Amino acid sequence: MTYAAGIIGIGSYLPEKNLTNQDLEKMVDTSDAWIVERTGIRNRHIAAPEQATSDLAYEAAVKALADADTKPEELELIIVATETPDYKYPSTACLLQARLGAKEAACFDLSAGCSGFVYGLGIGSQSIASGLYQKVLVVGAETLSRIVDWTDRNTCVLFGDGAGAAVLGRVEEGYGILSLDLGADGTGGKHLIQPAGGSRNPATHATVDAHDHTIHMDGQDVFKFAARKMPAACKKVLQKAGLSIDDVALLVPHQANLRIIENAMARLKIDREKVWINIDRHGNMSAACIPVCLTEARDAGRLKKGDNVIAVAFGAGLTWAGALLKWAK
Repeated sequence: MTYAAGIIGIGSYLPEKNLTNQDLEKMVDTSDAWIVERTGIRNRHIAAPEQATSDLAYEAAVKALADADTKPEELELIIVATETPDYKYPSTACLLQARLGAKEAACFDLSAGCSGFVYGLGIGSQSIASGLYQKVLVVGAETLSRIVDWTDRNTCVLFGDGAGAAVLGRVEEGYGILSLDLGADGTGGKHLIQPAGGSRNPATHATVDAHDHTIHMDGQDVFKFAARKMPAACKKVLQKAGLSIDDVALLVPHQANLRIIENAMARLKIDREKVWINIDRHGNMSAACIPVCLTEARDAGRLKKGDNVIAVAFGAGLTWAGALLKWAK
């Protein structure tokens, strides 16, 4: 027997500190006009010095659990999608479990770049659909400000910190996750990479001096990948569910670059009012983007029970992920 699985609660958290384009003008050779024209970003949130990724994840998770009317001890699995874990090990998911008091939950971190939260939705929903678990917490959380090279104007203007969380559970038949498209092209891994700190290139004074523990990105190649894969993933999940773009109430794209989002809108022929965009306010929060968008859309009254919603992302790997949901709350 299989069960319908979907989001039964969501929540998000953004650090208090704002870093505006005007602030960046004082730090690196850039300008507000240059950043807005190329990315659409005007502001991003930065974690306080004492805040780590698990702290942001905790704040978002508490809100999602409250929204789902779920106690931490009811959770059976916790997945944290992140590229900025507190430590290499233990996993950030284990740290979050301990702080929440979710004693019954299995835990692991998921590394799929900016696609991580949607990957987590796929894994979590399938574990519920199979009957393995009944309540799963999926979190996308990042403190990207800790791995940004603040001397590189091409990357430091892009990223921000934040967290979003979703509680997954059984929902009415015909609701929840309707279809998924998860994929990767590992040949593009070199285009978005943190070169040092792993077994291939362990930390040395030389790697630190070379800024090899920060984000390195080939923007043009990543743009081309995203321009192909985001619309393709949307079309794939619609095809699997037997729906068309006209049936979609809201498209929630990864917030990497406004031009990438606009490209996807044009290829899909979807109206701007059906697309949730917050990149101007938060920048690229990697795995946190999608759940933060969903929370904001819910809070703004843009999500109602029965709405068809597409969440789509691309990220390091290179990866892509699309999920089609019929909103169950």
